[in-house]
Amino acid sequence: MKRFFTAALAALTLSLAAQAQYPAYLHSHNDYAQSAPFWMAYSQKVRTVECDMFYLGGSKFLIGHEKADFSYNQDFDTYYLNPIVQVFRYNGGHAWSDDANRDIQLMIDIKSEDPDAFIKALVKKLRKYPEVFDRSVNPHACQVIITGNGPAPKDYYKYPAFIGFDGTLDKEYTPEQLERVVLFSEYFGAYSEWNGKGTLVYEQEVRVRDAIARAHALGKPIRFWGAPDTVTCWYTWINFGVDYINTNIPEKCAEFLKNWSNQNYSILGATGPAEAGITRTDRLDKITKDFEGFHNDQLQLTELVETYTPTYLNDGATDKPIKNVILMVGDGMGIMQMIAADRANFGLSMMNMRYMGMVNNSSNDAFTTDSAASGSGLATGVTHTNRHISAGDDGTPTPSLTDFFYDKGRACGVVTLGDMDDATPAAFYGHCVERDSSDIITRGLLDNKLTVLAGSGIKDMTTRRHDGLDMPAELTALGYDFVRNVSDINDSAKKVICIDEEMDKAATVSNIDLLADATRRSITKLSKANENGFFLMVEGAKIDYAGHSRCLPGSIMETLSFDKAIAEALKFADSNGETLVIVTADHECGALILVDGDNATGRVTGYYLSNDHTPVYPIVLSYGPGASNFIGRYYQRDIANRIKDLCR
Repeated sequence: MKRFFTAALAALTLSLAAQAQYPAYLHSHNDYAQSAPFWMAYSQKVRTVECDMFYLGGSKFLIGHEKADFSYNQDFDTYYLNPIVQVFRYNGGHAWSDDANRDIQLMIDIKSEDPDAFIKALVKKLRKYPEVFDRSVNPHACQVIITGNGPAPKDYYKYPAFIGFDGTLDKEYTPEQLERVVLFSEYFGAYSEWNGKGTLVYEQEVRVRDAIARAHALGKPIRFWGAPDTVTCWYTWINFGVDYINTNIPEKCAEFLKNWSNQNYSILGATGPAEAGITRTDRLDKITKDFEGFHNDQLQLTELVETYTPTYLNDGATDKPIKNVILMVGDGMGIMQMIAADRANFGLSMMNMRYMGMVNNSSNDAFTTDSAASGSGLATGVTHTNRHISAGDDGTPTPSLTDFFYDKGRACGVVTLGDMDDATPAAFYGHCVERDSSDIITRGLLDNKLTVLAGSGIKDMTTRRHDGLDMPAELTALGYDFVRNVSDINDSAKKVICIDEEMDKAATVSNIDLLADATRRSITKLSKANENGFFLMVEGAKIDYAGHSRCLPGSIMETLSFDKAIAEALKFADSNGETLVIVTADHECGALILVDGDNATGRVTGYYLSNDHTPVYPIVLSYGPGASNFIGRYYQRDIANRIKDLCR
């Protein structure tokens, strides 16, 4: 049995290593009612565990709210004392081996009528383990806090210093008595009738905030018991500065709070300084698995991103020719990602586009698509099977918009702020039944239909060989120049493959203009390449990465980077008058929901329910001549088909 406990505790301790600091302490209220008392709270790194107890005489304590609630097997030693002693011994005098500075507290709610007898018997029991319960012996010992039917403050001195007490704001404390108070616990019903939905009535909010201020003025933390136990209440407490969140569902509360720094963002710094470290996921595909992640301290902008308002001169026109088409694809960008960036930045260029639709993007074989099938649907106008890159189930290539426009005598380009052989960009020049088959996909470049290809990720393109082909030599023979920087796209009169490894990195303060720069230069390149017009696909690739990583700051930064590229497309459309701009996504990633924010600062709080794609309908925004053809609800494949119909 001891061996089993040791192994189980080791596994549990390791599982806690990745847990982040919470923005407030968690208080497991009525913890004894959990299916696994103490252990449920411990697994979530709860600060305070609360247990209601009756003293039956001798050394016997039973747990429960009412005497009728417990059996004589539910004793304090089995459910709390022994587990706490065991974890401290296992972790070398700490509650957790991976976080030496994180403490745990045991709040004991006295239900017996004689608090003096209760505490004296409890002290006798705890004194057997001074290294676990006495902070004069071990600074990281478990703090015991007495609440409920406890002694009057004037009697605190009767008990050892390692016994702390729960205070209330309606009592007066001398300085000596206040030193024994660990925190203040207030009954929420005395301040408000709020049900945990919406916001507090103003007068009641004032009373709650006043109680918080009074506790803090005395140098003590505060919690409210009897408050709603909801997501709305939890983030309200954080916004108000409540120190302990009282919860009966610690596992759900912890899940909501444990990644707090990655669930909040404000350009104006309302969320405080960013934490150090990198946020990433191992759930990216083979081609993108080397993405180094989002550097948390490089995602904080200090000023808003400038947006562009179009002229609308040719917007929606039905009597204007469409010479150029720019298709902008925000990989993983759902409506919530758009709203989050819009609220944080107080506006987006894409939100100034007046024609809007939405599309069903299910693949041939799944309700929820992957990037290969959805990218292929956008590229070809045909619904595809997951993992297929513009190819049917039998491997037959499906012609893409690149093929269509090339055959029309127009220049074609593909730009991505990510790997150029990843699913979405690959669907516009390659054909393959397996999205991870980079060598087969990039052979599509030998069809010689692209004037410009820009992105990152093909680190070995200059030495790549496949089936006896020397790809660099073959592409050079077809008239391509290889360049290593976005700024060099227009340095050559030849067709260009730009492999800029900066485009593999997450959008940061220093490179947030990179995709916009690549878009602008590629538009210039294509405009000069062919007087008949051009087709350009631009992908904001890492909104998807942020969803897989559950990183709201990363999502907002990537969406803002993508929006700056959209602004370049809109500017060109206004200067040209014959350009249709379409903005959409291949799919949503992360099941992002927004739960809170601040109108004044642009602070946004969001929560990812998943780390994978969802079947949420992507939004379609359109601008320029023919834009009115993309409103309403339709299938994702219809975007390409409607483009073809307008440009025949």
